[in-house]
Amino acid sequence: RPGRRTHHFVKGTLQNMKAILDLLRGIVIGIANIIPGVSGGTMAVSMGIYDKLIGAVSNLFKDFKRNLLFLLPLLIGMGVGIVGFGKLLEYLLEYHVLATCLTFVGLILGGVPVLWVHLKGSVSKKPGGRLGAAEVACFALLLAVGVGLPLLQGSEGAVKAMSLSVGSIVILFLLGVIASATMVIPGVSGSMVLMVLGYYSTILAQVTGLLDSLLARDWAALGHCVGLLAPFGVGVVLGIFLIAKLIEWLFKKFPSQTYAAIIGLIVASPFGILYSSGALESFSTIGLIVGLVLGAAGGWVTWLMGEKEPA
Repeated sequence: RPGRRTHHFVKGTLQNMKAILDLLRGIVIGIANIIPGVSGGTMAVSMGIYDKLIGAVSNLFKDFKRNLLFLLPLLIGMGVGIVGFGKLLEYLLEYHVLATCLTFVGLILGGVPVLWVHLKGSVSKKPGGRLGAAEVACFALLLAVGVGLPLLQGSEGAVKAMSLSVGSIVILFLLGVIASATMVIPGVSGSMVLMVLGYYSTILAQVTGLLDSLLARDWAALGHCVGLLAPFGVGVVLGIFLIAKLIEWLFKKFPSQTYAAIIGLIVASPFGILYSSGALESFSTIGLIVGLVLGAAGGWVTWLMGEKEPA
């Protein structure tokens, strides 16, 4: 029937558009995860998909097909963002660090209005329907954590030589668990945690080395990079599942306090980004102007993505 065919066509078109949008979101989240001070979890919150992402991961096997269809474009996008943009980010963070970081500040802060709506919605369901001491305390505490964590960051030194030994595999697996757990928490940068632990440059070198060896068809080097990144990747997957269960429980039991805490971490993110990257030490008027323009554009894009995502 023509009407039914039209309905299926429109439905399929909308699904394809959503998949493309989720792919783009995944790319942004992937890029965010390799920049010190920028949180992939924060980007997911800002783009309005964080609670759905956590729910899909936490309940993956309860509705496997539906959750997989939601996660697949995001995961592909994240892979493209991490591997495909690693080299570009190395260049941007070396030569245009201020403009690059201000762009991500804009991308992050653009999601605050949408997140504020979620907070007000959860508060309205409480007796009295207004913010209380618990929400204020959660906001202030996580704001302090978001500002304090970058101050713990030290100089990690040169890239560490990693071999395909049992010890290296165990270390990389544990690093994956720790980094992924922090990647999922909004406002906490997994890259920054790796930097604190002294392994950020080492992991990034393996990611960029993977692309270099693939382009050069150096199969021995490619196998070495894959062998080192595989245990790290397994740790990342395990860490995401573990922390997703905890965050889903917090959203169910303490929604308003959880949203307030997330907003605290997000508000602290600009400090973490600018401090961790050393952007303030590379100040230039042109970089500031370009960064503010790109940041404003990024904020608008994030707000638009958040508005387009149904609650």
